[in-house]
This record gives sequence, structure tokens and C-alpha cells, in this order.
Amino acid sequence: MSVISVANLSKTYAGGFRALKDISLDIRRGEIFALLGPNGAGKTTLISIICGIVNPSAGRVTVDGHDVVADYRAARSTIGLVPQELTTDAFETVWATVAFSRGLFGKPANPAHIEKVLRDLSLWEKKDSMLRTLSGGMKRRVLIAKALSHEPRVLFLDEPTAGVDVELRKDMWNVVRALRDSGVTIILTTHYIEEAEQMADRVGVINRGEIVLVEEKAELMRKLGRKQLTVLLQKPLDTIPDSLAAHRLTLAAEGMALIYNYDTRGERTGITALLGDLNAAGIRFRDLHTTQSSLEDIFVGLVSER
Repeated sequence: MSVISVANLSKTYAGGFRALKDISLDIRRGEIFALLGPNGAGKTTLISIICGIVNPSAGRVTVDGHDVVADYRAARSTIGLVPQELTTDAFETVWATVAFSRGLFGKPANPAHIEKVLRDLSLWEKKDSMLRTLSGGMKRRVLIAKALSHEPRVLFLDEPTAGVDVELRKDMWNVVRALRDSGVTIILTTHYIEEAEQMADRVGVINRGEIVLVEEKAELMRKLGRKQLTVLLQKPLDTIPDSLAAHRLTLAAEGMALIYNYDTRGERTGITALLGDLNAAGIRFRDLHTTQSSLEDIFVGLVSER
């Protein structure tokens, strides 16, 4: 069941720049969806249209059944947005900022909910602190608290951990998982591949305003999974013998290692044949190990192919 449906969405800005080209995308209720793409790929424009901040040039978007243009208020009230930029009123307290945010959506005061949000985000101790006294990481948590203040069913995190230290990044991942477990659908834009690898149920790749691919993360890793076999040699080689040319090997580690790439999906990996040919060429090895490509390798490959 889709909570967000995007159909044939395009956006051309006044200067003629086409930020989005005919995008169609469905986001399932209760999933963590990572939208991956290089800077300038259209991630923020897409989110801004879904959240009703930017008007589309063509196409239609519904959130929880509400059209984002025709039924703006109902659509927007189901969404929480955590923007990239740290924009907060420096002279307000944490509590006042988050409570005020809830009021903006016409929700009645609910101190118990605000307290729960602040506690979940480890902000409770700071509830009476002025925002200007907080660290960057704490301010980012306040943005998440504001976005959750009106109990949205969908949460957008636009580059949530840009400029955040590793420790806080792990904390935020835990918060996001807990939110998903409570039934919130989460859409995360990022160019940190590890974030998508850690967090997402599905991954969409956007490049130059077009959706290049949408795939279950595990399936994506499997489907595009290339493995690399490294053969550590007993003696260094100056060059790779012609008898091994068919295997397309690369010489590495100052002649002490051969690298062989193979596809995990193929009928045969070719490793048996390779080892036979190494033996025939009189090349002795002392160790073998394999590595599987990460989502990062896959992503770089996808974007550069285009």
C-alpha cells in the first residue's frame, strides 16, 4: 500500500533549468526509503514538491490519498520535514520551539507527546536551553523534534547527517529505526552511501532529475553484486603471462597480488579455470580472499554509466 504516489512529475524553473524529468515513484507505508544521488541530482526539489514547498510544472503527487496541490493542508499535515539547513530561532528554548511547531499545524497542546519526542531524541535534559547554546548535532535533533511535533505519518529527512559526527550519526539511525517501528514512513535523501546501506528497505537512485533505479536494497546488492578475488602470490610477477590474458587480471601490491573480478550471478565464476591456469603457468600463491562490492561501488557504476 503506497503512502506517497508520484506520477509523471516534472519541474522546470523560471530560468529554464529542468530539475525533474517525468518522475514516477510509489513509497510504501511503513518503509525506510533512501533517495540516493549526487549533489544537484534533484533530491531536494522532489522532496520540496511532495511537501508542498515548490509547485510542480507537470504531474501529480498524493500523500496518504491527499493531492499536494488541491488538498494542500491535509497533505502537509501528514508530513514532517527535517530540512538540510539548520534554521531555528536562536533565542527560543527547545521546549517552546517544538511546542510552537505543533501549534502551527492546528494540533491542540499535548505536553506528554512533546516530552516523549524530546526524550526519544535525548533532548529532555536540554528542554529549557536556548537553541543558540546547543551544538550542531543537538540543533539537528531539535529539527527532527519539530518535524515530529504534530505526529506525522511520513517523515522526510533531507541529508540528515550532513556535517554530523559518527557517534551522533549512529544515534540518529537508531532514532529513525525506532520511528519506523512505530509506523512512520521515512524518506531519507543522502549522498552518504553507508547511510542507505545501513538504514533503507528500498533504495531509489536519482541522477540529473531522473529516477535511474528503484530496488529493494538486498536485491540491489545481490543483483549488482560483483565480487573480487585477490590472489596473494609467493613470488612477485613483473607482468601477467599471456596464457592468463583471458581472465583479465590486474597486477597489484608491487607484483605480489593478482586481482580477478567475477559476477556472483553468472553460471560459473571462472575461479576453477583461473586456478588451473595459474598452476599451469607455474605461479604459486599463498592465499586467496574475496570481497563483495558495496552499495557505493554500485552507485558510482550506475551514475557513471549514464
